[in-house]
Amino acid sequence: MSVPAIEMLEITKIFPGVVANSRVNFTVEPAEIHALLGENGAGKSTLMSILFGLYEADGGTIKVRGQEIRIRNPNDATALKIGMVHQHFKLIHNFTVTENIVLGLEPRNPLGNLDLLSAEKRVRELSETYGLAVDPRSKIEDITVGMQQRVEILKILYRDAEILIFDEPTAVLTPQEIDELLAIFRRLKAEGKAIVFITHKLKEIKAAADRCTVLRRGKFIATVNVAAVDEGELAEMMVGRAVNFRIEKTPPKPGEIVLKIEDLTVSGSQGVNAVNGLSLEVRAGEVLGIAGVDGNGQGELSAAIAGLLPVKSGRILLKGRDISRDSIRSRNRAGAGLVPEDRHKHGLILDFRLDENLVLKSYARPPYSSRFGFLRFPAIFRHAEELIRDFDIRAGNGAATLARSMSGGNQQKAVIAREIDLSPELLIVAQPTRGLDVGAIEYIHRRIIGERDKGRAVLLISFELDEILGLCDRIAALSKGQIAGILPVAEADERRIGAMMGGIHEADQEALHA
Repeated sequence: MSVPAIEMLEITKIFPGVVANSRVNFTVEPAEIHALLGENGAGKSTLMSILFGLYEADGGTIKVRGQEIRIRNPNDATALKIGMVHQHFKLIHNFTVTENIVLGLEPRNPLGNLDLLSAEKRVRELSETYGLAVDPRSKIEDITVGMQQRVEILKILYRDAEILIFDEPTAVLTPQEIDELLAIFRRLKAEGKAIVFITHKLKEIKAAADRCTVLRRGKFIATVNVAAVDEGELAEMMVGRAVNFRIEKTPPKPGEIVLKIEDLTVSGSQGVNAVNGLSLEVRAGEVLGIAGVDGNGQGELSAAIAGLLPVKSGRILLKGRDISRDSIRSRNRAGAGLVPEDRHKHGLILDFRLDENLVLKSYARPPYSSRFGFLRFPAIFRHAEELIRDFDIRAGNGAATLARSMSGGNQQKAVIAREIDLSPELLIVAQPTRGLDVGAIEYIHRRIIGERDKGRAVLLISFELDEILGLCDRIAALSKGQIAGILPVAEADERRIGAMMGGIHEADQEALHA
């Protein structure tokens, strides 16, 4: 038998107030794709951070290729040819793609000067070899989130890693990009590399993984051959109960128009129009979904409605009132809520406590502040404890937990809890279940439908077609900043929506089939 690429034996890690890993065993073979599955806060990222040297275990043993070793920092891990793509990218936004990839391993010419040209050539070769299609000279701040994910993958490939750890790598990718990434995994496996693949997406585990290890609340549950189990069994091992994958909802009862967008044009980061003459309406009591490939204007559309980007031309009407030039606070108070695509950039203040983050939009009003402007911290704390309980937010120190120390999934739950708690007339939700486990997704979907059933207007932006088709009452396909067509969900399927996302308008499809 071959020597395992990785053996983690009886690993324990304790943070203040929480046992992240409790005597966990985890083994990965060479040339294996091994999925690591668990709920938000189950300890998956912590376990892999120990392997990569970001944390040191409080107990247990690590063996790499049969040798017992101590990994004190990421430099030790890199020397052992272990690479990690983190859930939240470690990129410098004003550096180029190449500068980020070679950082810490910069090539030098014979005179000792930085040789970026040879680095760019190597990056381009890797990009072409693995089908990652990244421009080595682009700045990180100018490329999409999906492109940034590719840069992170190229970073570890550049370092010749033999053991590759991917922490929620598909959370920011489109369905097409996910297929491409899984194909890359198979190619890496064929080269003899060991791949650890942290994910909540059971379909991806079934599509790509050889074996799967399940953690629950920091403890090892089982390691199974993926071919021998179905998605329902994996989900039950993960959350400890049966999970209903079907989104239960009654027929919609659409009412008055809450959001009306008229001929909206918004500039993107490059100065070109990311949203170009877009018009749509969202009614009370319905979920309107925006489906589209990443980079077609979804982010700019939601940012313009929320006030994070200026409107170049056109109007945004909220219940008949033009809010196109209003401040963000004014839009919030008028009844617009936003679950942003990037929870770190626009959703949370990471160095604030959880209770402080949960009142970011309401701290200036009673009962959280007095009429003299002083914050009432006991009321803020009680409010946070209620939301933590209602939304099952797992935080080691409860309401006093720093947002930065929480898992990505629990950070997302906190943002969603804050927005839904405000009961806005219009709820914009962009990638609401990114990074969430199946149990949390089931819960968040129920809450979104619950808002619809209360008569709220919901604008859902998601790259997950299953989520769009399951949650929405009407679906608008976005292509190059324009609406290619709007269909009631009863008439929509992946083929029709996919064609519109690719720029074939609904009228053109009808003509083709006539």
